Amino acid sequence: MRPEEDGVRPARRAGPSEPDTTPSAPDPTPVMAPRKPLPRVARWLLMAFAGLCVVLGLIGAIVPGMPTTVFILMAAWAAARSSPRMHAWLYAHRLFGPLLRDWDDGGRVSRRVKWIATFTMGASAVLVWHGIRTTWVAGLVLGTMAAVLGWLWLRPEPG
Repeated sequence: MRPEEDGVRPARRAGPSEPDTTPSAPDPTPVMAPRKPLPRVARWLLMAFAGLCVVLGLIGAIVPGMPTTVFILMAAWAAARSSPRMHAWLYAHRLFGPLLRDWDDGGRVSRRVKWIATFTMGASAVLVWHGIRTTWVAGLVLGTMAAVLGWLWLRPEPG
């Protein structure tokens, strides 16, 4: 039995004068379900929060001990609720986009990001150990960093 007889038509490639209808790569910006619009004040506050988180994330990329990823994730969350334009910009950004798409794909964190976090937390641990004189405070900070680092290394990596 041929496919045409079964009512199923075989796929056909477009000719030189026909438009190509093959599916293209998916849009990197996640599709968001429609929501009830927020009041203007709430949108502005969330946009300001998203902007602050982006700035803190950029600072965290330079300053040891200050996180980057968590601020960028919070910025994407706030932008998704307040500014589709900022949200699209974050997902299209050459540094932040892959991080956000990996996180959206099952909380994945790249090995490169894990190693960068390990080295910056190590440098921060040295500063904490030599800079904080109260032993229990230093122990609490170092224990928290160790727990976060352990959790980070248990996160799946992108395929």
